[in-house]
This record gives sequence, C-alpha cells and structure tokens, in this order.
Amino acid sequence: MTSVFTRRQFAQTTGSAAILTAAGTLRAQQKVDSMETLRIGLVGCGGRGTGAASQALGADYNAKIVAMADIDDAQIENSIKSLSQKYPDRVDVQPDKRFIGLDAYQKLIDSGVDVVLLASPPGFRPVHLMAAVDAGKHIFAEKPMAVDTIGYHLAMAAVKKAAEKKLNLVAGFCWRYSTSRSEAFKRVQDGDIGAVTSVLATYHTGPVKPMPPASARTPAMSDVEWQIRNWYNFSWLSGDSIAEQAVHSIDKICWAMGDKPPVSCIATGGRQIPAEGGNIYDHFHAAFEWGNGLMCHLANRQIKGCAGHNQDVVRGEKGVLIIGKGSAPFIDGPKRWRFRGSEKNMYDLEHEALFNAIRKGEVINDGERMMLSTLVGIMGREAAYTGQLITWDHMLACTQDLAPDDLKWGDSFTPTPMPMPGVTKFQLPEPEKPENVEAGKEKKKA
Repeated sequence: MTSVFTRRQFAQTTGSAAILTAAGTLRAQQKVDSMETLRIGLVGCGGRGTGAASQALGADYNAKIVAMADIDDAQIENSIKSLSQKYPDRVDVQPDKRFIGLDAYQKLIDSGVDVVLLASPPGFRPVHLMAAVDAGKHIFAEKPMAVDTIGYHLAMAAVKKAAEKKLNLVAGFCWRYSTSRSEAFKRVQDGDIGAVTSVLATYHTGPVKPMPPASARTPAMSDVEWQIRNWYNFSWLSGDSIAEQAVHSIDKICWAMGDKPPVSCIATGGRQIPAEGGNIYDHFHAAFEWGNGLMCHLANRQIKGCAGHNQDVVRGEKGVLIIGKGSAPFIDGPKRWRFRGSEKNMYDLEHEALFNAIRKGEVINDGERMMLSTLVGIMGREAAYTGQLITWDHMLACTQDLAPDDLKWGDSFTPTPMPMPGVTKFQLPEPEKPENVEAGKEKKKA
C-alpha cells in the first residue's frame, strides 16, 4: 500500500487539481432536478460509516451504494451485508468497486460516484475532504474535520473551494439537524433567555473503543496498522475524546454563542486508567472565555463505572435553557417553554437535507461552523495537554502536525508521548529573525 498521506505536499499541490476536475463537478450537477440515480461511495465502513450509508439510502430512494473504501475487506463485507438486509435492491458494490488500503479513498472518488460519505478516522478527514472537493463530489463528512491545526487549515481550504464550486457539504454535527435542539437554540438566539451569561456542557460516558493489551498485536502487524486498527486511542488519528466525541457538546456551546470563536481557553485533563500504549486522556475540563468574562465550560470523561451525564445548561440574563436530564429541552424563566413536537431521527434529517439540496439544485455548506467547532475542540485539548492559557490567535497561528509526514501501511511510527501539562509544548511558529523580516520587506517592495 503506497504512501498517500503526505499532507504538506497535498496542501501545496491540490489547488492545481481543480482545473482538471471540472468535469466531475458537472457530472455531479447533472443529477439536479432529475430522478437519475445518485451513486454513493462510502469511505470508512465501520459502524458509523455503515450507519451514514443507511441514512443516505433512506433519504433518497433513487440512490445506490456503488463503491466502498476501507483498510480491511472484512469491514466492507460486513457493511454490505448489513446494508443489504435493509436495502437489498440498492446496494450494488461490485468486486472492482471495493477498494482496500490507504489510497482506497482516492480510487473510490475516481470511480464515478456522485456523493461521497467520509467516515474514516478523523486524522484522515482533511485529505479525504479536499480530494472529494477537487473531484467535484457532494459530501457528507463526519465530525470532527481535523485533529491538528495543519489539518484544520487544509480542511478549511476544502470548505472554501466547495463553496466556490457550489458543492453540497453537510457535516456530521447531527444535533444541528435535531428538531428540538434547532427550536431551542433559535429561542436563545431570539432572546428568550436574554443575553447568554454562561454555558455548562457535560459529556460523561464510558470508554468508546478501549485499547487492547499489547499481547493482542500479531508479530507481523506494523506500528501504523496497529494504530489505525485502534485509531481512537491515538491523538494523530482521533484527536482525543474532547475533539472526537465531546466535540458535539462543544458544537452546541458554539451554537449558543452565535458561532463566534472564543477568546481563550484554560483546561485540565489526564489519564486515570491504563492507556495500554495509547496516548489519549480519559477526562477533560475546558473553560472557554468568550470575552468580557463570559465563560463556557465543557467537561467530558470516558471512564468505566462512573455516572453517565450528558447535559447542556445555557444561562441567560432572563432565564435558562436546559437540554438533557432525561427530558425534552425546556426554558425556565419569564418565557417558559418546553419542546412538545415530534422528534425525528436527526441522523436521517441531515442526510435528507443533503439529498434534497442535490435534487433541487440548492447548496448547503456547513463548512464555517463545522470548522469552528473542530478547532475549538482542538483548542481545549491543547490547553489541557500543555497546561497553558491558549488564545484563539494562538490556534490560528499554530503549526501542529500530529501525523507522520509520509504514511505507509508497513511503517514504524512512534506517536507523540502521553501529554504532560507543564512539559508538553504548544507548537507556534518560530519567531522570524530581524534580518529575515527586513529582507522580506525589501522583497515585497520590489
């Protein structure tokens, strides 16, 4: 399996690729206002990817899954079997459209699909996203969209290019498509609780994909294969739990704050249960300041045997919105309210929005807000990892790149060590030497 993950080179060369892929954009747009079959390709055939494919098929009854990509052919087989039970006539993935390996995503994108579902580990998302945009595909992208700031900038460039090409880009921040949450946050934005004064969001649950002991690794398995097969436990692949799972809660904080970035963040976190060779924390608490002392807190934990708690409390000058606590969202205050409508599956709704837009010739681009929430999640992680106060300007200037520069399936690769606050450093650009700055000014004048 050849190298396909040189992200710096990808970022430098991808701009020219758009010139060569205009036909792909046209091909995707030809589906507009017609009942021609939409051909769907799935990248990442695990549980979430298979779920996304099922919801895509449920959203458009003249769509078919025609291509799949994964690192493991067993994953593809299991996904086909699962989807075929529900949609026996609309899963048509021929053997030559089952792509295996680190370059499988590109082969799928080049196979003639119209819509790409991106559900691989998020460390790969920026490259996959840019490749799909360059090829003129409509896209569903699971959250988060990056795990480090190099990835963030690449994914943001893809978002802007998708807008220029008028491609649909729907994000897997599913709560944005929830009927009850949409109404609740609209009431916040309409001033029903007054100006927001604080937010507390919790995401306390058990381990998601626990790291197996080293004895489970076969002698023939390379570092890269071992880490990808256990991707959740490595920050270069998952981004850690605050950026991969609790980013849903961060997304709701950003929603409450009008999708504006925080000014700064201070955070704590650590590891209480054995990491078994992984390098992620199992708990975080991040305090984000949105200016003028307005603080929003995110607490998440993934430890077995602890109380589960998933709640959002948005306090305002005239009331409070509470989401979670086993009941429908409600507002307590002068403008009392409780959601009493019917709640349709939000996973279905996000795919319905995508496919309806494609059929109607409309464009949805969730890009700006999905990238904001992604970077805020990374910001909280870095504040906890380093023990430093991190500003938004720091995040935009950060040069962090967690992945190996040139990734091959059989490679040896040692990821960053378990972070240690006070020791782990935040990666800002090296300050320019005065003589280089002056030389740059003269060059600009010339």
